[in-house]
Amino acid sequence: MSPTIASGTALSLAQAQTAAEALAGVLPTGAPLTALLHTADGFAGLTANAVVATFVGATSVDLGVVLLEAPSLVDEGAEGAPVVALQDVLQPALEAASDTFGAGVLDDARMEEAAELFGDAATTVFELSGPGGVAGWFAVRGRAGIPERATSGAIAGKLARISNVEMALTVEIGRTRMAVRDVLAMEPGAVIELDRSAGSPADVLLNGRLIAHGEIVVIDQDYAVRITKILDAAEDLD
Repeated sequence: MSPTIASGTALSLAQAQTAAEALAGVLPTGAPLTALLHTADGFAGLTANAVVATFVGATSVDLGVVLLEAPSLVDEGAEGAPVVALQDVLQPALEAASDTFGAGVLDDARMEEAAELFGDAATTVFELSGPGGVAGWFAVRGRAGIPERATSGAIAGKLARISNVEMALTVEIGRTRMAVRDVLAMEPGAVIELDRSAGSPADVLLNGRLIAHGEIVVIDQDYAVRITKILDAAEDLD
């Protein structure tokens, strides 16, 4: 049995290590990094800001990164503003880490004080080490999900309280990854190839969470989506 990170979580040390290694492998630091379990008493980056994101799925976690030196892409531009926000630069690395936990949804990365996540006793911290020593830290903390004893009636009661709240419904036909230089080089008429073939179902997302699959149709010259499969997301409600 794998050792657990903290009491009350279902996250194992092996899961955390896998996530840390996935993140370290794609961080845009210019040199390969190795994720090592942080065992010192204190965390040197507690006073810094961290880029954090929350992943919700069968295993839900909070993820965070602190880098000693920001990638050159976020250097200040001509008017003193960052060329690209640090959280946008690190989003793909956080996605790589979250992918190791299976199906789910990762929210947009954001800046927060590192102490909130890295200072929690339930958080496991990894040192991101490169040729020059420690380049930063990665944190992962398990989030408790719905108790198995939750009934469909209890879930329905939760939904009833928000039944009149409007939420953003998005239909996604595919995604791709592009280097910033390729995005900046785009011109009218450019074709972007997506990650799924013609005829594949579209994803229906509610506030960024995948809830259904469907097919694109045209109704009175407007695009619409015909739902073909409803996904069971009850276990993600809390």
